[in-house]
Amino acid sequence: MSKVYSITAVQKIPVDIKTAWDFFSSPHNLQAITPPEIYFKVTSKYSSNMYPGQIIEYRVKPLLGITFYWMTEITHVSESKFFVDEQRFGPYSMWHHQHHFTIIEGGVEMTDIVHYKIPYWFLGDMVNSVLVRKQLRKIFNYRHKAVIQQFGNWPGERENIVIK
Repeated sequence: MSKVYSITAVQKIPVDIKTAWDFFSSPHNLQAITPPEIYFKVTSKYSSNMYPGQIIEYRVKPLLGITFYWMTEITHVSESKFFVDEQRFGPYSMWHHQHHFTIIEGGVEMTDIVHYKIPYWFLGDMVNSVLVRKQLRKIFNYRHKAVIQQFGNWPGERENIVIK
């Protein structure tokens, strides 16, 4: 049986909580913070307000140019605090992505915690160590830079993202 992996990314953003929440809780903005080579495209209709039970459908090319259909469900929402999306169909055996927002002096600290599992048992573990984990780190690093372009860098810091 393959393992469950996790990746955590933390970034400080110099905006108020409403601005951060409105931006990150809208599926419309996902494409803007995803590397273009992923060819990320939201294909479903969605409401402007996130809610538990909301289904979001995508087309992505995360690895080797292969197109995947991906469906996630928003399972938990606490306005301006956190939301969770979970894969219902897609490239992973399991995908659970928590988005946390904490008000700090001068802005918001955003923490992403992703737990994921690759299919195909030990082969999935090998693919994770060679490709998937690196790709996820690349996506979060791109997102970090895109967020800086959107909202500015945290004052006094050149690098303010931590990826574990």
